Amino acid sequence: MTNDEEFRYEEYKRSRPQRKRRGYFFAGFIGAIIGALIIVLLLPRLSQLGVLSMLQGSTSGANFSGITQGVSVDVDTDVTKAVDIAADAVVGITNLQESGFWADASESEAGTGSGVIYRKSGNTAYIVTNNHVVEGASELEVTLADGKKVSAELIGSDIWTDLAVLKVSSKDISKVAEFGNSDALKSGEPVIAIGNPLGLTFSGSVTQGIVSGLDRTIPIDINSDGVADWQSEVIQTDAAINPGNSGGALVNIKGQLIGINSMKISESSVEGIGLAIPINSAVPIIEDLEEFGEVKRPYMGVELESVSDIPGYYQEEALKLPKDLTTGVAIKSVSPKSPAEKAGLKELDVIVELDGKKIKDLIELRKHLYTDKKIGDKLKIKYYREGKEKTAELTLSEDKM
Repeated sequence: MTNDEEFRYEEYKRSRPQRKRRGYFFAGFIGAIIGALIIVLLLPRLSQLGVLSMLQGSTSGANFSGITQGVSVDVDTDVTKAVDIAADAVVGITNLQESGFWADASESEAGTGSGVIYRKSGNTAYIVTNNHVVEGASELEVTLADGKKVSAELIGSDIWTDLAVLKVSSKDISKVAEFGNSDALKSGEPVIAIGNPLGLTFSGSVTQGIVSGLDRTIPIDINSDGVADWQSEVIQTDAAINPGNSGGALVNIKGQLIGINSMKISESSVEGIGLAIPINSAVPIIEDLEEFGEVKRPYMGVELESVSDIPGYYQEEALKLPKDLTTGVAIKSVSPKSPAEKAGLKELDVIVELDGKKIKDLIELRKHLYTDKKIGDKLKIKYYREGKEKTAELTLSEDKM
């Protein structure tokens, strides 16, 4: 061999082991892939045979059965406890009204709402709900928490506070609501709404939220003339309240009734503003409705209009008010033999103060009269007549409305 041939031969010998080692590498790589595929395909079968559990046990030291089971958790929270206490006292109310004429007349469902059983006495149980839930009904039907339906009788209702009281047989009723103290509520406190949103299909629905605001005042147009006649004082909550929840329960975390769900702000741009009548405000109304079938309110015997609703020309020419006086309540008429007539009040007098409290409009006058006073109380009045300031005192009698 020549030197060049010997050199090429030696190079050939050195290259042979390298190709052999490269072959081993590729063979091993392919084997690993095949092994992995076998494991994946046989894994379910291995699990069934218990092989997987032994492998897991050998690596973790724990004992596995190889079978995955669902876990049942007994959830018991303050919210669920509150619902357990209050839910069975919440009922559905169906408003049935006559439709058709004469022989063809029949009763059909005009709407549904909710109510709360608050008292049981002998053979009778009493339910509080909203006036607008029962308004116009020829018959009322109550659906209890267990689904049983019973006939209900309307004892009385009040358009001003939007409250009504019904009575039913107590035969199938075992749970009544416990009244809480709405005056003790705090903003941010958790509350729960229970009722029948969108009808009886969703009866007993529970929503949770917080007290978003206290002592909210919402203007109410009683006679639908576009002018507010009253301001309802309500609790604001973000617990979901929908049509059908009206008259249902707003309860605190102890399951105590602290409000009657009444309305919501339903504008498209508004979300999470529900309103409830505070139970402390509702109790005196409930008591009057249960006892008398109406709310006994003090009576002055006058027809009134807010000065702010009277054109400026008439304020000066007819009422003869000073130019710097733009608020108050004008007397449009005085009923014969009424407390107002006996006190000497006349048409076109303008009331500006009651018991030393300034009165700027009709809503404030009604609030003072219906909230702060009762039948038989004395009422001190400051008013203007012909531009001159005067005072009078009258004794409030029973409401004749």
